[in-house]
Amino acid sequence: MQQPPETKIVESFRIACDGGEGALGHPRVWLQIPRDTGWVECGYCDCKYIHKDFAEKA
Repeated sequence: MQQPPETKIVESFRIACDGGEGALGHPRVWLQIPRDTGWVECGYCDCKYIHKDFAEKA
């Protein structure tokens, strides 16, 4: 059974994602959260990052 993608509330509009699993993760990528939507998904691990100002709307 596959786990659903993780969702994280963040304080910055520019964040880094590396999969969070050490050697089992993925290459570090920098993601820019659009200020109009307030969230972005990592193309590698599908983790969804939501800016804290948009947490109530997500």
